[in-house]
Amino acid sequence: MAAHKLITGLDIGSTCVRVVSGQALPQDAADRLHVLAAVEVKSAGVSRGSIVSIEEAVTAVSTALEQAERVVGVPIDVAMVAVGGANVLAQTSRGVVGVSRADGEIRQEDVERAVDAARMVATPANYEIIHVLPKSFTVDGQTGVRDPVGMTGIRLEVEALIIQSLSSHLRNLTKCVHRTGIEIDQLVLGALAAAEAVTNARQRDLGVAVVSIGAATSSLLVYEGGDVLHVATIPVGSEHITSDIAIGLRTSLDVAERVKLEHGTADAKDVAKKEEIDLQELGAPAEERVSKKYEAEIIEARVEEICEKVDRELKKIDRSGMLPAGVVLCGGGAKLDGMVEVGKRVLRLPVSIGYPIGISTITDKASDVSFSTAVGLALWGTQGASASEGPGIMSKLGGIGNIGKGMKKLFKSFMP
Repeated sequence: MAAHKLITGLDIGSTCVRVVSGQALPQDAADRLHVLAAVEVKSAGVSRGSIVSIEEAVTAVSTALEQAERVVGVPIDVAMVAVGGANVLAQTSRGVVGVSRADGEIRQEDVERAVDAARMVATPANYEIIHVLPKSFTVDGQTGVRDPVGMTGIRLEVEALIIQSLSSHLRNLTKCVHRTGIEIDQLVLGALAAAEAVTNARQRDLGVAVVSIGAATSSLLVYEGGDVLHVATIPVGSEHITSDIAIGLRTSLDVAERVKLEHGTADAKDVAKKEEIDLQELGAPAEERVSKKYEAEIIEARVEEICEKVDRELKKIDRSGMLPAGVVLCGGGAKLDGMVEVGKRVLRLPVSIGYPIGISTITDKASDVSFSTAVGLALWGTQGASASEGPGIMSKLGGIGNIGKGMKKLFKSFMP
């Protein structure tokens, strides 16, 4: 194990904490990551993607890490950690610099200076930048340049997407992870990590939307030309479906959750009118039979709302119904039957379920759609272990997303 660095992804969600640990594979291998452990434990102290109780969250994260350590057989001392929730903001910025060399050849340091100039955007109060994602470069007026290194010019411009999160959220997340005894390698936007796991380079180049349906929120990430075009958080998730079922069937949340998991479908037209569900078999105190079609209509209405909100975001960037690679659904909420059919109907695009790709694994759990973010974090970590990417988003980031170390210093400054 010492010869092969252990890479760990930690996804602290509203309902589950997920940990994926593995090793980077050689550059000539078909896959990028060999997953050794994929662990899921019930979350606590987290609401809508934000930590609301440090003590409870630390306990849940520690339990997940301990289980992963038992599987891999060595201590986990560093992890890539997901940032999500409703506190994420994205805005476009431009950076302009002069080329430093007398012969006008653009080097990597010129690109980094341009990206740093784009970072100088005025951030809202109490927000901090977690990613600067270069979208395109301009060299002496020549637009649409993907990788300017090696080109000749005097003036270099970059258009970048600045992704920010609430400072208090980042501090609480960092504090929670450090109290479990591990270090943070990087804080990575959860939607970026999920997209890394469920899409390939061709999809990202053609144009694809990745929708990760979590418990309390859903995240949207749109790629085009290999770069991130748009990021959004939708304040609706699978918990809202459970709540709708509980209200519609006049039953408890626990029973509603079992109804959703065991009998739920988002496509009501495929359910016969005479089909019924006995709630007593699912934990209700007395026998109560309800229409399965009515339950499906409740779910369908909420799933349509999620899809309509996604379409509204696509309209903001003029991509409604215009993404050749379609929409990829991931996250725990994507496991519901009928999601693909409803998505196709509302979004007018190809829709598929995104299972993690680019991995080999000894556990089937790692291939579950609910592990897409955790797997994506580990895949993100392989970039440092084996930099095999070309001038795509991962390599263009360089050390830009390395906020974890800065947050670590910040956290330590609060300690006595």
